[in-house]
Amino acid sequence: MLIENYIQASINTKQKILNDKNILTTIQNAADAIIKAYKNGKKVLTAGNGGSAGDAQHIAGELVSKFFFDRPGLSAFSLATDTSILTAIGNDYGYEKSFSRQIQANANDGDVFIAISTSGNSKNIVNALLEAKKKNVTTIGLVGQKACEMDTLCDYIIKVPSESTPTIQESHIMIGHIICAIVEEAIFRGEELCLSGQKLH
Repeated sequence: MLIENYIQASINTKQKILNDKNILTTIQNAADAIIKAYKNGKKVLTAGNGGSAGDAQHIAGELVSKFFFDRPGLSAFSLATDTSILTAIGNDYGYEKSFSRQIQANANDGDVFIAISTSGNSKNIVNALLEAKKKNVTTIGLVGQKACEMDTLCDYIIKVPSESTPTIQESHIMIGHIICAIVEEAIFRGEELCLSGQKLH
């Protein structure tokens, strides 16, 4: 039963997302913000802790390499992957500055920062969002359903309707994939996708 229950819980959460027009609209709006940034020659930065660090790296990889089809790479960087930078900042300034210091150094006006946290309260993510605001960076937050600090810090906040960390993370990467698909199609084929994957025009 454990296997069936686990799969069903994941399905139930994704079904809630599918039925929530506000979530779907926010996903589309977040993708549109990234499309605008790329058309203006900007880049995407991502960050998270633990499993969310893996998701941040995953999303950056899909943008730089490809998603559905072969095309030029899109500029994207995960702030959670360079051990030398992370350990230097952690040693010199503390782990809570691990991402904000990188935003301060590498983010520019008009870039997009995708911040991923199941709790929405991770201090290093919160600090990075505060720094991003100072630099006029567009912010997209992926969190769970509970009220959190990130709710008021992100231009686009996508709240997965679950309190289970693994289930939230599974939906986060699904949402990341959807955003990558929309961005890739719009940038390189000049067409927008609806969430079923079908072309809108």
